Amino acid sequence: MRRPVDLARRHGLSAQAVRNYERDGVLPPAQRSPTGHRRFTEVHAKALSAYLALIAGHGYAASGDIMRAVNRGEIDAALRTLDQSHALRQRDRETLDAVEAAIAVLTASPPRPQSPDAVPISVLAHRLGVRPATLRKWERAGILQPVRAPATGHRVYSSDDVRDAELAHLLRRGGYRLDHIADVLRRVREAGGTEPLAAALRQWREQLTARGRAMLTGAARLTEYLDAAGSGRAPTR
Repeated sequence: MRRPVDLARRHGLSAQAVRNYERDGVLPPAQRSPTGHRRFTEVHAKALSAYLALIAGHGYAASGDIMRAVNRGEIDAALRTLDQSHALRQRDRETLDAVEAAIAVLTASPPRPQSPDAVPISVLAHRLGVRPATLRKWERAGILQPVRAPATGHRVYSSDDVRDAELAHLLRRGGYRLDHIADVLRRVREAGGTEPLAAALRQWREQLTARGRAMLTGAARLTEYLDAAGSGRAPTR
């Protein structure tokens, strides 16, 4: 049997953090001593290792959902969350590939006439998986430059606008501030220089690679936990 501090020391955590993880359901329920003190097992140690490893690849929210589902015995739900996270990473890679291939097109050039296939804000928001309010915020930050439809006055986005929105979405997921994204797009449009964009894309590809490796580690630790728990189910009191 192990105390909270025993699990905590292995990962440089506080004992209270371990207690909080149990309280929040990311660790299975601990056994209790006759005096009411928590007693953890090797299974709990593997659960903690799995959770911390998952965070590096999937983030706190998804990792918590995964562990809580596993601890409820809902393995399919946990795998579904994993699948969704991997799908997001794949979308990021596809977008990154597309932007890299389009760097030459992204150099400064006179604005193109509004194309007949321009899309409204609702369509673009759905395509990116964001709210229309997010696109309006990007516009205020100088990232997007949609025009207004003469008949309705509503925003419409050309193919160039869609391309810029895809790039902005990619960089936002990479943790870049709105003012940085606006500056990258401005310099690419106005100066014709691709180096700011190329540097940002190189950094984001490195982040994607690191995140992918972390996902592999998280999957390995989760498998170890499931094997230790037995039959894919977490221990109960």
